[in-house]
Amino acid sequence: MLVETRPTADPGGLDLTEVARRVAEYGPNTVPDGPARTGLPRRVARQLADPLVALLLAAGVVTTLLADYPNTAVILLVVVVNTAIGVTQEVRADRAIAALGRLAAPVARVLRGGVDQVVPAAELVPGDRVKITAGDVVPADLVLVDSSRLQCDESTLTGESVPVRRGEGDPAHAGTVVVTGRATGVVTRTGADSALGRVAALMRDTRPGQTPLQRRLNRLGQLLGLAAVLLSGLVFLIGLGGGQPVADLAVTAVSLVVAAVPESLPAVVTLALALGAHRMARVRAVPRRLHAVETLGSVTVVAADKTGTVTEGRMAVQRAVTALGRYDVDGVGYQPSGRIVRRADAAETTVGVAPDDLRQLARAALLCNDAELAAPDSDIGAPDGGAGWRAVGDPLEAALVAFAGRVGLVADEVRRAWPRVAEHPFDQANRRMTTVHRTCDGRYLTVCKGAPETVLTAAVSSATADELAVLADQAKALAEQGLRTLAVAAAVSATPPDPARPGGLRPLGLLGIGDPVRSDAPDVARTFAAAGIRLLLVTGDHPGTAAAVGGQLGIWSAGDPVATTPDGPDGARVFARIQPEQKLDVVAALQAQGHVVAMTGDGVNDGPALRRADIGVAMGSGTDVARQAADLVLVDDNLRTVVTAVGEGRRIYDNIRRFLRYALAGGVAELAVMLLGPLFGLALPLLPGQILWINLLTHGVPGVALGAEPAEPDVLDRPPRPPTESVLGAGLLAGVLGIGALITAVTLAVGVAGFHTGRPWQTMVFVTLGLAQLGVALAVRARRSEPAETGGASRWRRQRNPGLLVAVATAAVLQLAGVYLGPLAALLGTDPLNVTDLAGCAAVAALPALVLHLSRSGNRSSSGPDSRTRPPDGVAAAQT
Repeated sequence: MLVETRPTADPGGLDLTEVARRVAEYGPNTVPDGPARTGLPRRVARQLADPLVALLLAAGVVTTLLADYPNTAVILLVVVVNTAIGVTQEVRADRAIAALGRLAAPVARVLRGGVDQVVPAAELVPGDRVKITAGDVVPADLVLVDSSRLQCDESTLTGESVPVRRGEGDPAHAGTVVVTGRATGVVTRTGADSALGRVAALMRDTRPGQTPLQRRLNRLGQLLGLAAVLLSGLVFLIGLGGGQPVADLAVTAVSLVVAAVPESLPAVVTLALALGAHRMARVRAVPRRLHAVETLGSVTVVAADKTGTVTEGRMAVQRAVTALGRYDVDGVGYQPSGRIVRRADAAETTVGVAPDDLRQLARAALLCNDAELAAPDSDIGAPDGGAGWRAVGDPLEAALVAFAGRVGLVADEVRRAWPRVAEHPFDQANRRMTTVHRTCDGRYLTVCKGAPETVLTAAVSSATADELAVLADQAKALAEQGLRTLAVAAAVSATPPDPARPGGLRPLGLLGIGDPVRSDAPDVARTFAAAGIRLLLVTGDHPGTAAAVGGQLGIWSAGDPVATTPDGPDGARVFARIQPEQKLDVVAALQAQGHVVAMTGDGVNDGPALRRADIGVAMGSGTDVARQAADLVLVDDNLRTVVTAVGEGRRIYDNIRRFLRYALAGGVAELAVMLLGPLFGLALPLLPGQILWINLLTHGVPGVALGAEPAEPDVLDRPPRPPTESVLGAGLLAGVLGIGALITAVTLAVGVAGFHTGRPWQTMVFVTLGLAQLGVALAVRARRSEPAETGGASRWRRQRNPGLLVAVATAAVLQLAGVYLGPLAALLGTDPLNVTDLAGCAAVAALPALVLHLSRSGNRSSSGPDSRTRPPDGVAAAQT
């Protein structure tokens, strides 16, 4: 709760009676758990209300009534698996809120009744006087009543990578970490009103909706259910008009309902998502929600947080300017080694041994510095055993230590050779730090570093006005690149100077410090562009910094807008000064425009937006809150992994469409044969048992095996599908009807020929219809291109999916078993075929697959290997 406090509050702290009263009034200092959790029965009921699941349950009832127990078992298994997945997704939200509690400080040092105590942070109340020091997590929102060189790392809340200095009267927010210094503060907000509590409220208010695939499948389920009932009713009426028995027609109509509904679709989706999740985990992208795997393939916009996502999340010296040259500095993290490049006009030269001017600048920055670097496998400064070089102290000063190492200096040796004898620490008024060091010959080296406008002055520097003007212009140029700029000056004197009043110092140069863009981030941005995905940069940083990073990524250039509000100018790809709650507005605005949005981030401030986005992507090294709120966690913190995941998501969606093309075409053919057969003299083309047997064999294992098809070669060279596009869109419905018509034509042709020649025509229809569908399963497989040995065209061949070949072969054998295996033939009502009739049925059944294969090959050849447009999606274009 918020309570008015003043720095003149009782310095002895609250007494115990007042503490007890305020605990009763304001409650504990904990992040609220939110509304009561939904019980398991209600969660399950919500999942069973899904249209596709309801349709499956209805199909299960029908198959049970028809004593088709194998199909019933498969349907019920699919329903159970999908319900379990859905319930697991809902439970994830509760864990995200619980993670906020683990982030909060477990204990706090508080002054009560004049006694210094350590109490659980949950017992703090507004008005408590709390002491914080380096390494502490701020336990509640405070207003500081005294401060000594206090700096707080607020990156988890604000996204700012630079520690923030806090002085008397300034706030310190719950959940932030004290980097250096110490302070005493009075608690102003606790629990739900604290910074962490407000983030928790945002996360509770941003429940994720259905994924694009779930919305498409829901609409498809409704459409298929309605179509199947109407068409089966039409078959019933036609048969009734032809004098068929009502009981037989009822069973036939119900069988057609089951045949028309691809009841193995959920199994295909589940298998495709599970395989996709497994493949993504192998490239160190861990999906926390199964449907997130496919959603990535629908993404049209990636809104990337800056700090720790497209940047390294660590401060580093990137530019150095001396009187003799300009230098670029490269390196990884805080590792004290890297590469120095000297720039002269348009030329670049890699520096082997750093020149004296650069070494002097680096040495001075190292001496006027209180930070250290902890080497790998060192226990200094962090409890993780030292996975890499780490900063001990102010991250900005640690960047200067790493810079000295990259120049070739050894920090310990330099500091031993130039021991510090006096200092004037950084203060907000002067914005500079000065140290004095004894030289080996008994003289004194004075070093001053700080903001250029406080160091490059006539009072501090011995440089001429013209020299200072040049340095000021160079400092401005660095700042325009989004870099934090420090000026360094030094001088040697025979007598010890007063560090509080430096003067007569010689400028050594300027240092541009920033959070470096990851080395592969620009290439990742280009890959997103090639895939038709719009990459946005969303950060709380200054517009200049955001624009500079956007320029390095290649998504911003001079003259482009930089939005500072969620409803910024159209076409803006860089958003700056965006607060955590505004990130939600950015995502919501994009979704309102019809985009499928992926949001990346790693901080507490990113949690609500990660949940609101269609898919949230968290860095593995980020906060626990971000990981719990996200749908996908990048273990390697590499944005390139998102590209791989997008390709996997598109492969999954392609395979779902591939199955629908195959299964729905078969269902259309079965309905058409039953509808049109009587017009050609075939009173009842198929018995109910025969329909169900074909449906079981074709929609079962072969259909599921299609979900494991590999990706098409152009999966990342085509734009994302429109978010509003139906799952049957982009010509798929036309393709289904075209393939269904081909299967219907050859099946009826065989049946009519057999009927007029006195052959067992119904069995021939049964065999032809089943084998024709299995042939289509082979024809819709994914393909990959290889350069032709001559000419510019590409040769296309099927990719390997041995599971599909085994499934089709097994189904074909079982289809023939329904004709030649005595007990099964009697159950299905089939008659044996002689070799000639069987060969004729098989040859005719292969025609739809052959036509489809030739048509696809023709479309691929005409497109050429470099085409990035999707071929027409009719009967002949079945690649997706």
